[in-house]
Amino acid sequence: MSQLFTPARTRGFLRATAAAVALSSVLLTTGCGSPDESGGDAKAAVPAGFPVTIDNCGVKTTYDEPPSRVVTIHQHPAELMLALRLKDRVVGTAFPDSAVLPELKKDYEAIPELAKKEPSFERILDAEPDFVYGGYGSAFAENEGRSRTAFADAGIDTYLNREYCGKKQVTMKDTYDEIRTIGTIFGVPDRADKLVTDLQRRVGKAATEVEGEPGVPVFVYDSGDKSAFTAGGKSLGTDLIRLAGGENVFTDLDDVFGDVSWEQVVERKPEVIAIYDYAGAGSVDEKKKFLLSQPALADVPAIRNKRFVVLPLTATLVGIRSAYAVDDLARGLHPKSFR
Repeated sequence: MSQLFTPARTRGFLRATAAAVALSSVLLTTGCGSPDESGGDAKAAVPAGFPVTIDNCGVKTTYDEPPSRVVTIHQHPAELMLALRLKDRVVGTAFPDSAVLPELKKDYEAIPELAKKEPSFERILDAEPDFVYGGYGSAFAENEGRSRTAFADAGIDTYLNREYCGKKQVTMKDTYDEIRTIGTIFGVPDRADKLVTDLQRRVGKAATEVEGEPGVPVFVYDSGDKSAFTAGGKSLGTDLIRLAGGENVFTDLDDVFGDVSWEQVVERKPEVIAIYDYAGAGSVDEKKKFLLSQPALADVPAIRNKRFVVLPLTATLVGIRSAYAVDDLARGLHPKSFR
């Protein structure tokens, strides 16, 4: 009886066959088990720092060498890869949701875009990656056939941004740890350390400028009309606001994100509204227009004084943008400190 193969297993079978053919060719050329000139068996050199084992969200992976063909799902993993000068390893990106940092724009646009949203499992396999780096949990949605197990069965390693590992609290430390871990996987720890130092310097400079200033109450508006979808106390956004000299008025919301009532927003009297900007949730102008048109919000200080700070959603996630967000927030919350 013939054996049926799923697409993933078919691809794995073909790769295994190709590898076997290549190995046979090598053996025919060199002679099976022939010694090298020093008298020992020839062995491929192991890169410095390898093998290395990484525990990511409970999935342990041992890398014998750095991945060479990477697909990133969501924008912030791609930007991190480019910031580490690993553009030659990225063979596909997906799901852009904000303008790319100017210094990374040219490199980003040179990489094939696999999909405007999360690509299908088959579309990813077509790029022949050996590593898939996901930015949101949806990158590895089991109900869409993209589980980490499915990739493992196809011989492909995966990594999920640590923000979606179910950790109770996300802070800037997670950003620095993420960068260093990716640097370790790709064999560029020195680049990762330098990038972390540069980002820490950027954050420290902004925090120093607003040191001693009274904390400004901030309401994060992501989206929503009947209720407001906002950043909770466990979000990285809360830590960014704190570092910038502010205080998230919904720090007590025991989640990364959640819905709150407009009555609660009014009660907390935010002086600044941080608008998260990303594709698919209405433009910034539309969000401002909505907020300013609500009679119930008319007496909220931030609405009355039209004080808004706009942040790309990617700048509020674990990735290189978060350091930039601290500077943007600090300038918006304490403009006099930067004059």
